[in-house]
Amino acid sequence: MASENHIENPFEYFLEKLSWGVSDVGGRLIPHPERHAGQAVPQVRKVAAADLWDALRKGTEDLGALRDDILFIGIIYPVAGLLMARLAFSYDLLPMLFPLASGFAIVGPVAAVGLYEMSRRRELGEKVNWLDAFGVLRSPALGSIIGMGVILLALFGLWLGAAYELNLAIMGPAAPPTVRAFSHNVFWTQAGGTLIAAGVGVGFLFAALSFAIGVVTVPLLLDRDVGLWTAIKTSLKVVATNPGIMALWGLVVAGALVLGSIPALVGLIFVVPVLGHASWHLYRKAVA
Repeated sequence: MASENHIENPFEYFLEKLSWGVSDVGGRLIPHPERHAGQAVPQVRKVAAADLWDALRKGTEDLGALRDDILFIGIIYPVAGLLMARLAFSYDLLPMLFPLASGFAIVGPVAAVGLYEMSRRRELGEKVNWLDAFGVLRSPALGSIIGMGVILLALFGLWLGAAYELNLAIMGPAAPPTVRAFSHNVFWTQAGGTLIAAGVGVGFLFAALSFAIGVVTVPLLLDRDVGLWTAIKTSLKVVATNPGIMALWGLVVAGALVLGSIPALVGLIFVVPVLGHASWHLYRKAVA
């Protein structure tokens, strides 16, 4: 039986509704395995640190070539982050501000799907503008991509629920009355230090899982409609084949997102497009 402190937990409510939605539509979104019977299994390559830097270089070149079109798409992400922050303030959920912002690392593999599509088209020599990002809607693998989105959104919801419960257990149910009080509680108390350590540890597990199942999944689906589960298994194989290099790539992504979040998420206007395009080029290097 839920305690009184749990009755108004918005994230438990969110998870319940999300589970209903997945059970209702999951079978329609994710194609049946027999649709992809007989397709060749993607082959995974070894990659080196030089491949990461080359992928970042090519991602930067894509940003430079597409200029304002890419910046227009990149603005969506910091604006979404600021809206989430405003939501946290509006509902006295200040402790959820950091978990909401860090959720970019979990949903990023699907959130950047339009950037992958633009890099794919530019690679083919096509003239590209921001409207071409919506070419994803015509992809034969759209159902699989949506299915991946559902999986990552579920992970994001679980992360928010875990963060909420951690804060409740460590800091108690009372909401901080001001931003100053919240900052003091988090950064200048022993409980706050415990919360930071626990939050970083649990958040790392969610981010690592999202990274492992999604590092090449969506680019692969855009390139070849191999089916969701084959794409996820290929992503896991890429990580298993290149553990050190993929760990380095994860650190680069995490560090870039942190730097891009300062100040007020404005840097994400540049960071997100570069990482999105670079992820496409890294997929090209990691999957034959």
